[in-house]
Amino acid sequence: MKETDSKTSYGWNFDNSYARLPELFFTRLDPKPVSSPSLIVLNERLAAAMGLDPEALRGGRGAEFLAGNAVPEGAEPLAQAYAGHQFGHFNRLGDGRAILLGEQITPEGHRIDIQLKGSGPTPYSRRGDGRAALGPMLREHIISEAMHGLGIPTTRSLAVTATGDDVYRESVLPGAVLTRTAASHLRVGTFQYAAQWGTMDELERLSDYALQRHYAGLCRSDDAGRHLVLLRGVVDRQAALIAKWMLAGFIHGVMNTDNMAISGETIDYGPCAFMDAFDPATVFSSIDSQGRYAYGSQPHIGAWNLARLAESLLPLLHDDEEEAVRLAEHELRRFSDSYGSHWLNGMRAKLGLCNEEPEDQELVDELLRLMKEEKADYTNTFRFLTTGKRLQGDTLFDSQAFSAWMAKRQARLDRQPQSSEQSAALMRASNPAVIPRNHRVEEALAAAEQGDLSVMEKLLSALESPYAHRPGQDEFAVPSGQTAASYRTFCGT
Repeated sequence: MKETDSKTSYGWNFDNSYARLPELFFTRLDPKPVSSPSLIVLNERLAAAMGLDPEALRGGRGAEFLAGNAVPEGAEPLAQAYAGHQFGHFNRLGDGRAILLGEQITPEGHRIDIQLKGSGPTPYSRRGDGRAALGPMLREHIISEAMHGLGIPTTRSLAVTATGDDVYRESVLPGAVLTRTAASHLRVGTFQYAAQWGTMDELERLSDYALQRHYAGLCRSDDAGRHLVLLRGVVDRQAALIAKWMLAGFIHGVMNTDNMAISGETIDYGPCAFMDAFDPATVFSSIDSQGRYAYGSQPHIGAWNLARLAESLLPLLHDDEEEAVRLAEHELRRFSDSYGSHWLNGMRAKLGLCNEEPEDQELVDELLRLMKEEKADYTNTFRFLTTGKRLQGDTLFDSQAFSAWMAKRQARLDRQPQSSEQSAALMRASNPAVIPRNHRVEEALAAAEQGDLSVMEKLLSALESPYAHRPGQDEFAVPSGQTAASYRTFCGT
């Protein structure tokens, strides 16, 4: 049911451009009401930045809007259709448990999707109940806000609302709805859907829409080569994004093509986690038995996903299929160089290297090899290089090989014209003191499910400014001591 209050009472300011696309791409329907909505967490800063009134959302009917029991004025609820390669297998998908309320126009003029996740069944649910459990929704809230603090492009959590209803999985769990915001929910899988089941006109309209929404200014709207510009833009943003993941030790866990956003944001936090001991083969996801989405495989999979986007766009790239393939392959080849440049420059910053030398790659590779051999904690190794602080069990720093590497690094630092103060500042801005450690996230979720939000609030406070290197963050820097093989994450469906 629609809101009866004035448009400004909560700050809703919708303009729903996606709803003006052909109906191939969505199904209009309202969220399914829940029994007893109650607000668990509200991201007040994000709400205010979006032009929403946090106080109003905390009171009155706020929880009803955020759980889907009431539809805001100006919203046009719909479930989006898309496809995707899931672990390499192509499937027809769509929003099986999410409703896009619409697009909020912020005071600065930005367009931001507002989506309810866990809002009930849709035509794309594939026999699912369309609901979500509290734990996984709070997990997405924690991880996405941690990613934002780390400076990694991401969807964000506006709120988590308890439903008062049980969700039945392996056990009975409390239900919840996540209110997610995003630059958009356009995915590689959206284009795969259009290419497989749409007309040429529908595919072209989708491509033009994505260009206007995310890459406006790169070309004219009538430019014959504009669809190639879209592919180039997505390739560049994904190269930069995945490099940031790798530099932070983040493992997405389920890099299906439906989980790659055209905007270049990280989307869909299911079996994700941050790596403790450095090992490129690290996998946490319970469903990734073959290691397809292991930490070290993420750049390769990113390139593979982008190739699927290119295949979908081929009919728009050129009338001649061979020429279309040639153009697409040229853009796809750029991914490796772009990713490599972003990653190596990021590694230089993590080591305090302010300029470039040809031997920098070798210096980085040697450090990573030593870290793997010693099973050194990824984040804390760079934290030590930044602050000199070490934790019990950091055996890497006592080895002769590491001392020899440190001498090489110091010689490299001595050759650069920048001062030691400049180098130290660069490292502090590039190496977080704290990440959402897996055991800390689990502690916060376990307490929250018992009604104690204080553990999660303390964790979020530490994660808010990860580059501050303040004393209060030290307790969150301690690894769990678990091996990667002993910790498993789940999709949360």
